[in-house]
Amino acid sequence: MKTGQEHIASLRDGRAVFIDGAAVPDVTTSPAFARIVQTAGSFYDAALEQPEAFSFESPTSGAQVGRAWQMPRTWEETVQRRQTLERMAELTCGMVGRSPDHVASTLVGMAMGADVMAGYDSRGSAALGDYFRQARDRDLYLSYVIVNPQADKSQPVAGQPARDLVAHIVDEDAWGITVSGAKMLATSAIVAQELLVSNIQPLQEGDERYAFTAALPMNSKGLKFLSRRSYEQAATSSFDYPLASRFDENDAVVLFDEVRIPWERVFLIRQVKAAAAQWHETRAHVMQNHQCLVRLYVKLRFLVGVARRIAEANGIIGFPGVRDSLGALAAKATMIEAMVAGMEARGENFRGFHVPDRSMLCAAQAIAQQTYPQVIDAIRQLCGGGLIMVPSSVQDFHHPETLAIIRGSQKSPVMDSEDRVKLFKLAWDAVGSEFGSRHLQYEMFYSGSPMVLNAHNYRFFDWGRATGMVDGFMNGYSADAGGEAGSSAAVAQPSVAQSSVAQPSVDQSSIASTSTS
Repeated sequence: MKTGQEHIASLRDGRAVFIDGAAVPDVTTSPAFARIVQTAGSFYDAALEQPEAFSFESPTSGAQVGRAWQMPRTWEETVQRRQTLERMAELTCGMVGRSPDHVASTLVGMAMGADVMAGYDSRGSAALGDYFRQARDRDLYLSYVIVNPQADKSQPVAGQPARDLVAHIVDEDAWGITVSGAKMLATSAIVAQELLVSNIQPLQEGDERYAFTAALPMNSKGLKFLSRRSYEQAATSSFDYPLASRFDENDAVVLFDEVRIPWERVFLIRQVKAAAAQWHETRAHVMQNHQCLVRLYVKLRFLVGVARRIAEANGIIGFPGVRDSLGALAAKATMIEAMVAGMEARGENFRGFHVPDRSMLCAAQAIAQQTYPQVIDAIRQLCGGGLIMVPSSVQDFHHPETLAIIRGSQKSPVMDSEDRVKLFKLAWDAVGSEFGSRHLQYEMFYSGSPMVLNAHNYRFFDWGRATGMVDGFMNGYSADAGGEAGSSAAVAQPSVAQSSVAQPSVDQSSIASTSTS
């Protein structure tokens, strides 16, 4: 296991990052990224401090590595792994979505289905297995880009106005492949060591050149990152922006300018069906989003805590309406946590591994998209004008006249003026600042559009069991009996055969995903 400083040192690799019209010489010292870099290092320091909670023994090297790389074989191991994901999320109040455990979880799910992928491409499947073991034993921090830039969303990938817009294969030879084009959104790429590039959106016949999956170092020649605005750099102080100043994980558009990738790092190529199978016939989709939901309930728990403190600060905690609102918030946070526990308890045995139930997982994703905006809105309601009346900055505490105004106007029955301002600035950063607004957008769309999620829910729901109940009940009475109510004993129960009816297939190519994950 590496130290935080060792991880930070690995980021000084000459990667091509651009922001505000200029190249960034060193992301570890840039005012746009330096503090999120420190946060990234803290993940590894925390693991070193609590190895029993954050690590397990690699089955290949025998060394201790991050538990996110574990492929659980039992429910108990799944719970133990989830507890590690929860602790990881707690380090940032759930605000860093692409912490090291996220793409690690994705690769765990892919590796579980290695034999599935071998049916499409035995060479690529073997390469993925080798890479997975290397990444696990090096405890790599990976980011990924699996979504295409938005242009004309009414058209398939090959029908975009600029045919070369999306990252695609331009050449291949005995050494490897060459890729050009763009991808989004490389969340946390600034602090990661390597990049997984793939495609989670539906592809169709004719899209073969876009169908590839590979991994490459961040400093690969021709790989360029264009960062969005840095909320960290815009944060005037950690007092004024306590979340943005520490946890702005960043997002970036990635340009591949004739980037060469060796065959040992290419896991899939020019196979449209395999491009979909790597997510849904393996358990990559399940494992990556299990991590997301664990992180989300940690984040909701934090936000509900903020709501409670706001109510106490305003002296309204005893109001029945406020308790009703707080109770509803607590229920929403608990619901996501309960669904995670449920999907684990009802998990499936997938090729010898214990995997959370994907029907419950997809249901949780759909509910989560609705829940997060509701929680944010409820906190705004509780705060009222208090979010607006806070002083301009921490500097107001250092001038006698403005300090006197603060002490005269910022009052609370349970805390002093400084703590009240501190609390409301935290609330604003969580729900109203640029950082907070980005998180609202992120939580609403990172897992796909509602239409895509509901298509998965339609696909994975046990319709046979549900309709079997209907048919079994209806078989218990008929018109021939004169419509008389029969005894409950006459009601037929759905048979095992009925409850295992084949699920209706869904043409994945017809689903237009708008995922930003």
